[in-house]
Amino acid sequence: AEFLAQYRSRLGNEQRRALVALKQCRNQASLKMQVQCTKCEHQLLVPHSCGHRHCPHCQHHESQQWLERQLKKQVPAEYFLLTFTLPAEFRALARAHQKVLYELLMRCSWQTVRTFSQNDQQLRGTPGAIAVLHTNTRPLDFHPHVHLVMPAAALDDEHRQWRTKRPKGKGQAKGGYLFNHKALAKVFRAKLLAGIEAAGLKLPARYPSEWVVDCKSVGSGEKALIYLGRYLYRGVIREQDILACRDGQVSFRYRNAKTGQMECRTVSGAHFLWLVLQHVLPKGLRRA
Repeated sequence: AEFLAQYRSRLGNEQRRALVALKQCRNQASLKMQVQCTKCEHQLLVPHSCGHRHCPHCQHHESQQWLERQLKKQVPAEYFLLTFTLPAEFRALARAHQKVLYELLMRCSWQTVRTFSQNDQQLRGTPGAIAVLHTNTRPLDFHPHVHLVMPAAALDDEHRQWRTKRPKGKGQAKGGYLFNHKALAKVFRAKLLAGIEAAGLKLPARYPSEWVVDCKSVGSGEKALIYLGRYLYRGVIREQDILACRDGQVSFRYRNAKTGQMECRTVSGAHFLWLVLQHVLPKGLRRA
């Protein structure tokens, strides 16, 4: 009730549906299924889960299945994690037009790396990437960005050739370089601005001339995929990271990206619900 009193006007239909699902997930009023041990006669009644894609309590199995599918697709090449970030000045626009902006983020990120791969002297072909949309920081604030896990490799369809990018210089240690991050940011910026204008949306009055794109080597890519798969099917926070809920306050932990240390954040229960629900995606939008 406290949450609705404060945030009702900011809720969309998808967020309302998510709230209803989370409220009904595995509680005492839920429908129950009977499970039985295969080796003895022990039986147990287990409440139904809601199955909502933003519920921290559900779909652990789906997350693991997704990860296993991606690991089977690994190719013999060095992998890179690229992060394309929407500047802070565009966050209000993204909130108001989520489906348009999120789709543009994904599309422009992919178009940028495809262009660079086709123009690269060593690759000269079509790349592959696993792209995942994140809308949150680790403390759960609104911060839309796209991660791409991409091998330094490409396919030349015309000549039916597989090419991988090699380190420059004789005797140089393996890789660590795919594309120039400043050049990536420049092209990504141009593509996204053009996409926003083509969608008929008004650009912010001010925004930076230099945007941020990060590009770093992640070896075989396995650890990067584990990181991306962690929240793919279970919202933006793991249930075990919610440490306490008492006296109207909720405390949760997260890892500080800069220091690597675990930190704790405590907010009101109503605000915690908003931190979670603001990341509910529009219906039909694919996170990956």
